[in-house]
Amino acid sequence: MPVYEHLSTFAGKDVTDSSFEHEGESVPLAYEPGTMGELAWRVGTSYEGTPFADVFGAFLEQNDTAEVTHLVIGYWGASYDDNPDVDPVRLVVDAAARLPNLRALFLGDITMEESEISWIEGFDITPLFETFPGLEHIGVRGSGPVLNPFEAPALRTLRFESGGLSNGAVRAVGDSDLPVLESLELWLGVADYGGRTTVEDLAGILSGERLPSLHHLGLEDSEIQDDIAAAIASAPIVARLESLSLAMGALTDQGAEALLSGQPLTHLKRLDLHHHFLTDPMMERFRTALPGVEVELGDQRRPEDDRVYVAVAE
Repeated sequence: MPVYEHLSTFAGKDVTDSSFEHEGESVPLAYEPGTMGELAWRVGTSYEGTPFADVFGAFLEQNDTAEVTHLVIGYWGASYDDNPDVDPVRLVVDAAARLPNLRALFLGDITMEESEISWIEGFDITPLFETFPGLEHIGVRGSGPVLNPFEAPALRTLRFESGGLSNGAVRAVGDSDLPVLESLELWLGVADYGGRTTVEDLAGILSGERLPSLHHLGLEDSEIQDDIAAAIASAPIVARLESLSLAMGALTDQGAEALLSGQPLTHLKRLDLHHHFLTDPMMERFRTALPGVEVELGDQRRPEDDRVYVAVAE
């Protein structure tokens, strides 16, 4: 499922661009004072457009950004551009004094037309949690974001969209203190793009010890989806979930059998398995076994040359 469009909403607010491109230059849009907190603000540039650092600087200087609660960072350049050294994380961190009320941040609202997901550079995002302890929502799209264990006392949703999420980042999430986190979604990806996560790397998440408030868990887009399903079958975290997603990955009847043979899933409100390699009889077994659960079984796939594959890699 390649990303073809920019975000239209984020964390409950409509996304609007902070500027527009005219003859290769970024032109700021003017907004009335007192309205900045009503929207999610998208700041980005384009290939061969105004350098991102200048666009971001203009956004800070020409607006009352103390009102901003939701910020979406779009295209900032890539390794094949003329400005490969832009670090959007550092720019946001350095602007902390101008963004005192930041509560929601999406890093990498970049479409396939602008860059393949594997070409979106990863950065160390740990400073974001250290600098903005009031963050409630974070989304990150791109390859290999670096992350160390962190404390996030206010964080409610955390989402990584990647064709290859590093096992170091996955372990860091499981080792972090996230007392109010309600939703966690990880696109794990494939080994060819850095997604070498094993079931052992997921132990901290599956135990649920540091995730007392988690209601939704997505372990998605993985080439080891069968192994993950088998681990989910006995994972302590599952008993308190309301929704579970093992979508977008290489799930086959083997993993599905393990899932159905494990702990009860009838307490779930929703189970998302879309983009899968289940046979028709196995799909019917899910419908029969979980009559009160909304089970998403769309996008049934067939192996290609005996090969199963994930939805997002490159």
